[in-house]
Amino acid sequence: MSAGKKPAEPPLEERIAGAFESGETLRCDLGRGARLHIDRALPFIVIHRLGKTGDVARAVAAASASYLLFRNKRQARDIIAQVGAAMSGKFGAFIVIEIGELEKDALAEDADYLPPFEIELAASEDDATRAALGALAAAIQATDAKFRLPRISQSSLTTGKGDRPMVAQLTDYPALHIAFAPIYRAPDGDTIYPDLRERMTANMVDSILQGIAAFVRETGALKPATHRALGRKVFIDTVVRADRAMDEVAQSFDFLLSVTPINAGPAYEQFVDSGHKRAPRFLYRPLTASIDRQKRALYAIDLDLFEDPVLSGLYEEKRQELDLQLSMIAARETPRFRELGRALYGSVEPSLLAAAEAILDQCRPGRKAGAAQVGSSVVKKRAEAMIADYAGEDSGFDARIELRDDLPSGLMVTGRRLLISRGMAMPKGRVEALLSHEVGVHLLTYFNGSAQGLRLFRSGLAGYEGLQEGLAVLAEYLVGGMTPARLRLIAARVVACSMMLEGAPFQAVFNAMTREHGFSEHTAFTLTLRIYRGGGFAKDAVYLRGLLEILAHLEGGGKLDPFWMGKVAASHFPVIEELGSRGLLKPPRIVPRFLSRKGASERLEKARAGLAPIDMVNT
Repeated sequence: MSAGKKPAEPPLEERIAGAFESGETLRCDLGRGARLHIDRALPFIVIHRLGKTGDVARAVAAASASYLLFRNKRQARDIIAQVGAAMSGKFGAFIVIEIGELEKDALAEDADYLPPFEIELAASEDDATRAALGALAAAIQATDAKFRLPRISQSSLTTGKGDRPMVAQLTDYPALHIAFAPIYRAPDGDTIYPDLRERMTANMVDSILQGIAAFVRETGALKPATHRALGRKVFIDTVVRADRAMDEVAQSFDFLLSVTPINAGPAYEQFVDSGHKRAPRFLYRPLTASIDRQKRALYAIDLDLFEDPVLSGLYEEKRQELDLQLSMIAARETPRFRELGRALYGSVEPSLLAAAEAILDQCRPGRKAGAAQVGSSVVKKRAEAMIADYAGEDSGFDARIELRDDLPSGLMVTGRRLLISRGMAMPKGRVEALLSHEVGVHLLTYFNGSAQGLRLFRSGLAGYEGLQEGLAVLAEYLVGGMTPARLRLIAARVVACSMMLEGAPFQAVFNAMTREHGFSEHTAFTLTLRIYRGGGFAKDAVYLRGLLEILAHLEGGGKLDPFWMGKVAASHFPVIEELGSRGLLKPPRIVPRFLSRKGASERLEKARAGLAPIDMVNT
């Protein structure tokens, strides 16, 4: 063999046989876009014949855990025969599902408005395949097609319309044929409706899995807990590369530090010296990232080849979130910052504002109790001990602690770092609660997310912050550390955020916090600083919003376990369940230690029985 020349690959049938014998994922490029992919032994294969059209059909097939994209019929017949023999030998049953598209959207040609669209289904005559056909048809009918409803025709593979379906020509194994009208294409045939394309792909993937689940249960080949357990369990290289590329963009800037003032102390003194009449001028760190360069890198990431509509949707949402964050830090100290923040975090909804005002009304400020105060050195020492406890359970929990002079009073987690303001002072009784918030939730989900195989789960799915802060506030309650002052502060942030978004100046919010709600001048200033940092930061409303979401989730019988897997949003709970059932997500490596503290289980049961935020104080 000449130097530098790659060794010849073994014949395709040997590669298939070798993968089955070793149990490894099989992925063979067959040329001109054709491909065989089997990520594990399964009693089915989804096939699609490549052509000039069929974008959605191809995407649906490629989203399967076992699929064949082919051009050559003879090669396809041989592959199906070999795979079918191996899988039917292993499971006692095997089914071939062909997905294709009709040439045109015939029902729309003579219609004036939103006609149904055509779907052809055909199946073998055996009982198991007819059960699969019924489940598939029912699933298609139940999906939200948006605007147009499916009109399904069902037949036998031997009596379908026109020529026999391709799958009937390729195999004698039990088979299903699916062909649908290309309604994601505009009448001109060239323009595509992207949202409709994505919706159709996701709906068809899920419907086919339901059909397969019916087949494997009927034959006894498998007993999946859910049809989604039959989906992909392997991240293909394209997903991993995109994940790394997006994480590089996310790590190129620190969003919270970029919008947090570095002169909180001097700014407070200036504000006091002005008699609280002039808004303070905040100073910020120089940006460490080129906004234009990072945005170009962000949109250079190709999400079209994921072969998994669920994952591609998660990354598209994250790309939009990172785009907004980059736009915000570029717009610091301008009116655009506030409006971009509104787009990222939302406005303060009336129900949330009402809940915050009710807390402030019912939980009135009391007399100062003179509780013992501790400083940053005590907090740091206790944080080191808590982190060491987690690290003793899992060596991957290698969090770092930094004492900082350039932060407002308090703590902040960014990535794997716990930042402690050197000038902070807090009641001694609040230390455990605050560290359970920062270490037991924010750091823990970062490291659990790091273990998932995709960095997206450590940097956070889009919109994760509301749920994260809700969980973190719940942690404070579970360790018995929710005080009236803390609950009032969380509620006041919502009121202040609403005022800011409505255009109130800094001084007006500060005055409302001191005169109407009874906060000390220093507390009111720090609260107002958080709301107006960067130019008007809408994030602080998410603490109470997230807490209300978590309490509703618990009262509805929901579990907390999935939320420890990484940084996820409440809206992603169904996605997390699906990815977990498919084996793409691992159980959390570490669970919060505060769950086993004295009194935590009793408090959690109270939350499950139904708990209002005001009831979390002194319970």
